[in-house]
Amino acid sequence: MISTRFTELFGVEHPIAQGGMQWVGTAELVSAVANAGALGFLTALTQPTPEALVREIARTRDMTDRPFGVNLTILPSITPPPYDEYRRAIIESGITAVETAGYKPQEHVDAFKVAGVKVIHKCTAVRHALAAERMGVDAISIDGFECAGHPGEDDIPGLVLIPAAADRVKVPMLASGGFGDGRGLVAALALGAEGINMGSRFCATVEAPIHDGIKQAILTNDERATELLFRSYRNTARVAKNMVAVEAVKIEREGNPFESIAHLVKGARGREGLVNGNPDHGIWTIGLVQGLIHDIPTVKNLVDRIIAEAEDIIDGRLARLRAPSEAVPA
Repeated sequence: MISTRFTELFGVEHPIAQGGMQWVGTAELVSAVANAGALGFLTALTQPTPEALVREIARTRDMTDRPFGVNLTILPSITPPPYDEYRRAIIESGITAVETAGYKPQEHVDAFKVAGVKVIHKCTAVRHALAAERMGVDAISIDGFECAGHPGEDDIPGLVLIPAAADRVKVPMLASGGFGDGRGLVAALALGAEGINMGSRFCATVEAPIHDGIKQAILTNDERATELLFRSYRNTARVAKNMVAVEAVKIEREGNPFESIAHLVKGARGREGLVNGNPDHGIWTIGLVQGLIHDIPTVKNLVDRIIAEAEDIIDGRLARLRAPSEAVPA
């Protein structure tokens, strides 16, 4: 068993979290993660209304009696969703852990803290992590350039970003982006994190609520099969490399405005692909770690395997590196 400040703070068995993922962070996956001893997060904005989120929280509780949380991502928008109502739904449902992400979460962090909710904030830069720490968050999830979704604009990979953050951040920190096995967990701990946050790896599990055609595409793809969209719009997103993403990148690189690719990258089209199983239907997020994904286990088998691999590395290979060599006979 690997115990860290993260496991102690959030009351979970293993130093592994399943971060919020649009369309994927639903009761089926989150309850499986919780039952495996890790910390799963429902994605609030996957639910169309705050009332639907309340029902999804209740549905998750029907499937597990272990801790789980909710992700609330705040994005700048002309017509934003009712974030305060989603926040109220989270608090009134008795959720004790929230993963925040995105734009200026201070008011939400303040409200969660008053309600006794522990907050993990996702960041892509050390300066953002320090700002979140000053806001009063309980933990940080630091996302390296390898991650799926939005890696920020600094392009700093985890091997540098994680220890750079660990040198300065005092609250517990999860390493995110590129993690999918026990080797990654041990590396994250060695770099100064208190655990790992995985998204892409949990997509390729039995319980992930996406079509098997997408899961098989993840297995077929390697670490090179991603595209970086929206670079010129300063809103970089890492997605699977497919016909739609390649076309969108080509149009963007020609200097066209976002409106020129909006029909290709709209969220509804991407969601349709997750449902119908056609990996070329729309854009869908995946990280470089897909190059390390070679099977579709149950969530419990995956978590158990990661912990067993990590313990074997710590107690076996790394321990042997320090063992005195046997004397060579004369």
